[in-house]
Amino acid sequence: MTEPLPHPVDAAIAVLTSREPAAKVAAARAALTALEMRGPNQAPTDAAPPMRPARPARPVLTAPGNVPKRRLGSPEGRIALLHAVAHIEFNAIDLAFDMAARFYPVVSDAGLDGDTFFADWIRIGEEEARHFSLIAARLGDYGAVYGDVPAHDGLWEAADATAHDVLARLAIAPMVLEARGLDVTPGMIDRLTGAGDKKSAAVLQIIYNDEIGHVACGKRWFHEFCMAQGKEPKATFRTLCSQHYAGELKPPFNHAARAAAGMDRTYYEEVDGDGSD
Repeated sequence: MTEPLPHPVDAAIAVLTSREPAAKVAAARAALTALEMRGPNQAPTDAAPPMRPARPARPVLTAPGNVPKRRLGSPEGRIALLHAVAHIEFNAIDLAFDMAARFYPVVSDAGLDGDTFFADWIRIGEEEARHFSLIAARLGDYGAVYGDVPAHDGLWEAADATAHDVLARLAIAPMVLEARGLDVTPGMIDRLTGAGDKKSAAVLQIIYNDEIGHVACGKRWFHEFCMAQGKEPKATFRTLCSQHYAGELKPPFNHAARAAAGMDRTYYEEVDGDGSD
């Protein structure tokens, strides 16, 4: 007899409590299945998302300045770059499922469509799992695995700092950190292509195309939540960045990709205009 599927919220939490990469990827796929096959009278358990997701013993986490950076002309350099991308995507799986599970009731209580919010981030989380699998496969082609290279914990530190506020999380995770990926990924694609690694470049192109949609989703929900609370979106975004983002929003910016995601320049640059959305 087939066991019933868990409630999608419980399936999302199962992603966050899965430690090893293969298990986390499988749990992400299972969460999407649970969402698509959800029964009409299904109810979640009382489980809550953990403050910190389960992580494998490797990679060793270190300060950002200690993460290896090598020229892409060598296999070691390409491994270092691919590993850095794999680490970002591995964290992105947890960021998406934490967004779904942690803030689903908050969005619903605000009078917005919590079910759609939840479904959006489950689907994004499954895409992040596919991205991780693609990069992990390329690492395997070089005889490496995720965990071989030290990494830093900056992405989850940003998540932890915004766990109390859905607007802050939306501002920092998709609208700052993922948007920065739109800025830098085309350059990485060009560098990999120039180094003769067209397969890795093609994987990054897939990720880049999908990430435009992820940033767009974050921006859309940020705007809706601001409207529900009577807040001006762009001023709110800048305030939250100053409060929760340690760095600065620095150029170069990929204006075309950001615009495709719904973020015009007045979100992240000082330009003439009234600041209205």
